[in-house]
Parts: sequence; structure tokens; C-alpha cells
Amino acid sequence: QVQLVEAGGGSVQAGGALRLPCGASGLTFRQYCMGWFRQAPGKEHEVVATRNIYGRITYADSVKGRFTISKDHAENTLYLQMDSLKPEDTALYYCGAQYRSTDVCSTDPQSFPHWGQGTQVTVSS
Repeated sequence: QVQLVEAGGGSVQAGGALRLPCGASGLTFRQYCMGWFRQAPGKEHEVVATRNIYGRITYADSVKGRFTISKDHAENTLYLQMDSLKPEDTALYYCGAQYRSTDVCSTDPQSFPHWGQGTQVTVSS
């Protein structure tokens, strides 16, 4: 059974940084597309970044150059490093997992059947 657990959220000032871990069990990164998504109040889920089964990472334009995905195979954990945070980054952040046998990694949240509970990130100006 796939389980995902996010942590690391909090409140920071603009320009600050946070690192969000997503602990995964019941899956291997070589078989699952992993994604970070976020949802701000009153808005739909938005893709932040995805990592395909070969490790290729795609970032949303809004976070390119500021956010970085990395992984720890030993701990089966996916990290989202968020630097130069802006107030518009304020949202509930989720990690998602999607079983894949190809290198195509969907950016549609509805394509991800496995989700964590989310962690809140609040950035003040």
C-alpha cells in the first residue's frame, strides 16, 4: 500500500527558504512518477514540479530557479527545496505518486491516485 507523508511546512518571510520532505512507503522511485502540487485558498491544485521514473524533473514556470527536487533513495524520501519564497507561494503543498512504466509524467493532479495529507506553507511579505 502506497503511503506518502509530507512535513516541513511553516511560516516564513518573503525571501526565506523551506525544505519539504515527502516520505514514501510501498513504492520505489524507479516505478513511480512523483509530483509536488499546491493549492492556495480559492484556487485549484497547481503542479509545482514532477520527477519521472528516470529522474527527469520538470518545474512550473512560476518556481523555476527557486525550487529544487531531490531524493534520498536510502530513506525513500523526496524533497522539495524552496528558496527565495514569495507571498504567492503560500499554499497547502502535497506530494503525489503515480505508477508509470514509461518516462511520461503527467502534470494533471487527477492522474495521481496517491497523495499525502499536505503541509501548509505561509509566506509573509
